[in-house]
Amino acid sequence: AVIQLAHGLGMKVVSEGVETAAQYRELTELGCDFCQGFYFARPGTASSLDELIEEQADGSRRRLPVSTTATDT
Repeated sequence: AVIQLAHGLGMKVVSEGVETAAQYRELTELGCDFCQGFYFARPGTASSLDELIEEQADGSRRRLPVSTTATDT
């Protein structure tokens, strides 16, 4: 209901605290626009974030899920 209300008001929805593929899948099926949490990445240092951005920019490695079809591990 909250996702539908926000979309009705022209807002994007961010879900925080996503820890499992099942939670991510459910939220995307409900129409959540963005998610964040331990499922995607654990807290890190500024330098580790720089490394992650550089790796994704050059395509050498992808650490974050990019599909709503991810499975629980």
